[in-house]
Amino acid sequence: MVAIGNSDLDIFPLALGGNTFGWTSDEPTSFDILDAFAAGGGNFVDTADSYSAFADGNSGGESETVLGNWMASRRNRDHIVIATKVSQHPEFKGLAPANVRAAAEASLKRLHTDYIDVYYAHFDDADTPLVDTLGAFDKLVRDGLVRHVAISNYSPERIREWLSLTAEHGFAAPIALQPHYNLVHRHDYEPEVAAIATENGLGVFPYYSLAAGFLAGKYRTQADLDGQPRQRMATRYFSESGLAVVDALAEIAETHSAEISTIALAWLLTRPGITAPIASASRLEQLPALLDAPTVTLTASEISRLTTLSDAIGA
Repeated sequence: MVAIGNSDLDIFPLALGGNTFGWTSDEPTSFDILDAFAAGGGNFVDTADSYSAFADGNSGGESETVLGNWMASRRNRDHIVIATKVSQHPEFKGLAPANVRAAAEASLKRLHTDYIDVYYAHFDDADTPLVDTLGAFDKLVRDGLVRHVAISNYSPERIREWLSLTAEHGFAAPIALQPHYNLVHRHDYEPEVAAIATENGLGVFPYYSLAAGFLAGKYRTQADLDGQPRQRMATRYFSESGLAVVDALAEIAETHSAEISTIALAWLLTRPGITAPIASASRLEQLPALLDAPTVTLTASEISRLTTLSDAIGA
């Protein structure tokens, strides 16, 4: 188990992404995945109030609803650490104080709980003064609706401003960052955000850890992507140098008798500041490879090989 930043939250070093719940995995399948995740030692689930408004027929909140139904059914809320996010739900756009409060209350209702463990600002809101947003988050903490606050998709400059305002006003300090970060996309985290995280003791939870399935070896040709739910997201990673990374992952995976996705996640766990990668599963059979990642120890030469190939992408 690892701590999230300087908080009192201890988690398994692999976070289960809830973006598939109510989208590519229906409720019964999601329950099976969550049951297996918990049975395998997992306890940290990452979701957002906007999941999955991007899917046809959905309006947002589907993931939280499935997760809340599962916890209510299993009566295990006290054993699960929940992270969710605000700013992108179609009915609760932005980070104005009144919206933050209303969105949090709506999330709590869908999750069937009276507190959120980690509450992220999902995306920056340039139309709302940051100090106002931080005041709203702080009030949620003081009122007991949220245990800890966190930051997702903010620029290095805005993260520093957040930290400065926290110190100036005595607001609840953030405990974690959530950047887009993987072997074929590194510039959102390295080097600036990584330095901020390590200097300030912040936990880091990379999303798109498997590059929408590309780093699981699922898509070796463009034809493999045609008609897939993640086609739009995975296409951005497709290149000859990206495929070279996948080929190396496959060779290293064979050496360790592991899955390709396991090795991609294991590499992330060697990077500075990383607390736990976020990875999702649409099918139960995908989950063991994710849970195996913290148990794999890559050699220095394997880490160097993957990092060098990644460097060549200019990611």
